[in-house]
Amino acid sequence: MWKWLHPYANPEVTYHFTGKLMPWFSALAAIFLSIGLVWALAFAPADYQQGESFRIFYLHVPAAMFSMSIYFAMAVAAFCSLVWQFKLSDAAASSMAPVGATFTAIALITGAAWGKPMWGTWWIWDARLTSELILLFLYLGVMALHNAFEDKNLAGKAAGILTLVGVINLPIIKYSVEWWNTLHQGATVSKLGKPSMTAEMFWPFLMTFLGFAFLISIIICLRFRTEILSRNSMRPWVKELLLVPTSPVSSNTAEEK
Repeated sequence: MWKWLHPYANPEVTYHFTGKLMPWFSALAAIFLSIGLVWALAFAPADYQQGESFRIFYLHVPAAMFSMSIYFAMAVAAFCSLVWQFKLSDAAASSMAPVGATFTAIALITGAAWGKPMWGTWWIWDARLTSELILLFLYLGVMALHNAFEDKNLAGKAAGILTLVGVINLPIIKYSVEWWNTLHQGATVSKLGKPSMTAEMFWPFLMTFLGFAFLISIIICLRFRTEILSRNSMRPWVKELLLVPTSPVSSNTAEEK
């Protein structure tokens, strides 16, 4: 059933496959982000309670959602690496960590900027905010472990264990507003029923969300491909790929000398 996946265990095949995906991701990211951000910032109506400050929602919410999604994907990759010893899975997990940390930081910074006019303070030890901050520390810990050992296998195992332990924080972030009495508002767009926003606000959010999804895909692909080259630098196919042909001008100059 899973035989179609077997060729992608080969680093060379996966490297070239991700290279083919990147132009599509780039085009889709440009289209969705251009339409979504212009629609959200210029044409979407202001919130009847929060006014124009509500527009930070279009950056904050996707960043917060992707901070958890990337961590979950990283945990899946770490699990595959630890259980089935897939080397590419460890490379994928290593590639995702800085991207996830960046979007977690964006979520915290934009959340603070949104919280100041709404709550009157930049930061409060609210359950949602605190658990999101812990997520940032988990990302930083995983990144530190990936770079703490010269042996990539040992580094991957240590980082993978921390990643899997940290998964317990994801449901805490998700359900903190339901489990505890917090200042943070409840779910707006991820409710099982109808989202708590009008269509004029929801559609630009969806476009922006998809744009960020494809942008993240591009960044992770770039980092993943770099990680593959780094870990397979002695392979013949990498040497051939990185071999820079000598230009005719430089060759003639060398011969004259």
